[in-house]
Amino acid sequence: MGAAITNLNRIVTACLAVVTFSLPAMAEDTRLDALLSDLSTAEPAEARKIAAEVELEWSKSGSPAMDLLLRRGEDAIEAGDLDAAVEHLSALIDHAPHFAQGWHLRSVAFFKQDRYGLALADIERALALEPRQFNVIYGLGVLLDETGHPDLAYDAFSRALAIHPHHEDVTKAKERVARDLGGAEL
Repeated sequence: MGAAITNLNRIVTACLAVVTFSLPAMAEDTRLDALLSDLSTAEPAEARKIAAEVELEWSKSGSPAMDLLLRRGEDAIEAGDLDAAVEHLSALIDHAPHFAQGWHLRSVAFFKQDRYGLALADIERALALEPRQFNVIYGLGVLLDETGHPDLAYDAFSRALAIHPHHEDVTKAKERVARDLGGAEL
């Protein structure tokens, strides 16, 4: 009987630990859900602030080491060192495969290297992890337009604007693609 109680105590302790450590993650999801809901109805000035908060939430991996790899990847992209960016972001993805922002940024690096197939694969993975990432959907639209699929690009831009109606780059891209398609509403 004593061994059964000891095992039960261990199981209860383990369950409490799981619940305790899961609460911050659930709170972050609730915060992100609320921010995205607010973003879809916000006025343009407020939408920029909310979008920045959403992007900040998406950039948090939960690990200082992974955040460092993300920053190094971002810095390498900005510096134009795309090979280094791919290396840093690949390391990030290897260690944190459920972190959508790593996949997103590596897709950007691949796109800038004209490696469209790899970019598309990373976009697909990022969207599987977080289907509301409007910047990833925008990137998909850019890739589709670049590869000669303006009708699909238009659809992607429309989807991104459904999430973030005041995203200036997406709005401009959608208007340009609409003009290229003859101005017809798709």
